[in-house]
Amino acid sequence: MIWARMLAYITGTVDQELLLRNEYLAAENRILRAQIKGRLLLSDSEKATLAEIAHRLGRQALKDIAAAAKPDTLLAWYRKLIANKFDGSKFRKCWGRPRIDEETERLVVRMAKENSSWVYDRIVGAMANLCHNISDQTVGNILKRHDLPPAPKRKQTTSWKDFIRSHMAVLAATDFFTVEVLTLKGLRTYYVLFFIHLESRRICLVGITRHPDQEWMEQMARNVTMEGNGFLANRRYLLQDRDSKYCPSFRQVIETGGVKTIPLPPRSPNLNAYAERWVRSVKEECLSKLILFGESSLRRALRDYEVHYHKERNHQGKDNLLLFPLPTRAVSREEGAAGRTAEVLRARGSMSSRQEDPIWTTGF
Repeated sequence: MIWARMLAYITGTVDQELLLRNEYLAAENRILRAQIKGRLLLSDSEKATLAEIAHRLGRQALKDIAAAAKPDTLLAWYRKLIANKFDGSKFRKCWGRPRIDEETERLVVRMAKENSSWVYDRIVGAMANLCHNISDQTVGNILKRHDLPPAPKRKQTTSWKDFIRSHMAVLAATDFFTVEVLTLKGLRTYYVLFFIHLESRRICLVGITRHPDQEWMEQMARNVTMEGNGFLANRRYLLQDRDSKYCPSFRQVIETGGVKTIPLPPRSPNLNAYAERWVRSVKEECLSKLILFGESSLRRALRDYEVHYHKERNHQGKDNLLLFPLPTRAVSREEGAAGRTAEVLRARGSMSSRQEDPIWTTGF
């Protein structure tokens, strides 16, 4: 009996000391936690230590003493710790189903881009015609990887590149460029208005003037929309910038001829790239190498370059071929000699006729 009393006394004393220690540590944690501003950041090892002890204490005890995180958070850390212990994914040799090969994925993306109204099942059927058996879910995953929306949204969000490619045959563009010409009254600025057909790259120099006013622009619009002979006779869309010279009456005459004008956003020359590229070509290859005297010399230079551009200049955007090559035929030696003689005589005659209105060159 004496030993039992002594054991009970010692056990009670130890329990009282443990309770006081726990109470002190809990109070100290609350005070320290109140001093910390913001979120308490713990490492993975610290989370694992707290999670293991929290699991042994239980939810009820954690409500009284937990200060670093909520009881649910601590127990969630423990569940994640156990899940990582039994996670065998790092020992796997393959990760799920094999991915679709690149050729099949490229075909699916191409079909979706070129046919904006095709839904997943339609693409699956088209791929089956090419001996590629895939599911509609696979098509959806491929389009999601390439940031392509489903058919309804894809139909409404046509890119400018796709629009140009789809309407290339019926698209034309127009633009101005300026040329400095030396006259008897000094240096004068001339405005050159031209049109270009995007598919064939054919150029039409419509007019040259110093004052592109409303009356002149209306007449140019009537010329290019003339039935049968106008440059825009078989076109549907006309790209133009927001230059004030394209007055409302000019656009009205163009649209009366059955061509819809498409004004481009401000400061976007890249959207009218074909016209801008031709301006660069004519300036670098022709106008920048000439000193022009008078309007007639400018007209003759542009007319000659237009013939050169269409029939003699290889075009890199057309597989480095001539746009409209001249017909060729086999000639005999006598015909060749006669042709060269006639060419020399024509050159001499043209040189004498050009003395009235010369074009001065600079170094070539």
